[in-house]
Amino acid sequence: MKEVKHNTITFTIRVIDEKQQSQALDLAWRVFNKFEAPEYNEKGIESFHQAIKSPEYTSQLKIYGAFYREEIVGVLATRNMGSHIALFFVDDRFHRMGIGRQLVERALKNCHTNEMTVNSSPYAVKIYRALGFAEVDTEQISDGIRYTPMSYNQKNKTTKN
Repeated sequence: MKEVKHNTITFTIRVIDEKQQSQALDLAWRVFNKFEAPEYNEKGIESFHQAIKSPEYTSQLKIYGAFYREEIVGVLATRNMGSHIALFFVDDRFHRMGIGRQLVERALKNCHTNEMTVNSSPYAVKIYRALGFAEVDTEQISDGIRYTPMSYNQKNKTTKN
């Protein structure tokens, strides 16, 4: 568990337990609908919704949460032994407070390889670039989901933990 302060607000970053998983996925769904769904067709929106409701999919995830008091205000989920970001959402009331950076740094710290990948939504490409990720291919579409493959190489970057 790590405490993060932004001005007078203190956030705690920790791994989400099973009891909190549905709350974390509900946050992902709300933020997806507000910021990403407008960039997707119906098939893409349904594909995302089915994934986060699928126990088969969610059982593969390690989910980190950013908590303000006891409310989950940000989530980042990894899979493939921590080497791939599968979900990354921050409640818009808490944007630009460093929560996303802290979640990524926590995931990078626990990544078991030198490279972390993500299939970024169109909305998040600039955010991932700011966090040190780079595009490795052009935008693609699969099951209606638009994404740009990106990568972070830990050998070439350093992060503050």
